[in-house]
Amino acid sequence: MASDTDDLAFDVFSRRCPSRSTLEHATGRWGSLTLGALYEESLRFNELRRRVDGVSEKMLSQTLHALERDGLVLREAQPVNPPRVDYELTPFGREVAGQLLGLIRLVEGRMNEVLAARSRYDEARGGR
Repeated sequence: MASDTDDLAFDVFSRRCPSRSTLEHATGRWGSLTLGALYEESLRFNELRRRVDGVSEKMLSQTLHALERDGLVLREAQPVNPPRVDYELTPFGREVAGQLLGLIRLVEGRMNEVLAARSRYDEARGGR
């Protein structure tokens, strides 16, 4: 049975398009770092929190819920005592994370240029 969205042309530039919120979840600071961290391996919550330095427990939890809802992350609760929950990327999540990691590597590789541009900008405006 076809859904109502099967015939829609998605357009992230339209404010009502549901693709916009998925893009925001994936490319926001914590979303992109979380997806990148999960690219190599599945991680437990606290492992993920340590890997994504600076994220609060609350923000990581919200991020994981949004990414899981969008079908990018899979949450798997293990029936053990104490409880164990693992997070891993879905195939779609791996594809998105791969694209994000390409962008991350590009930015990291060009940081000398970014720092020089910042310095020129700040000097032109009287220092910051």
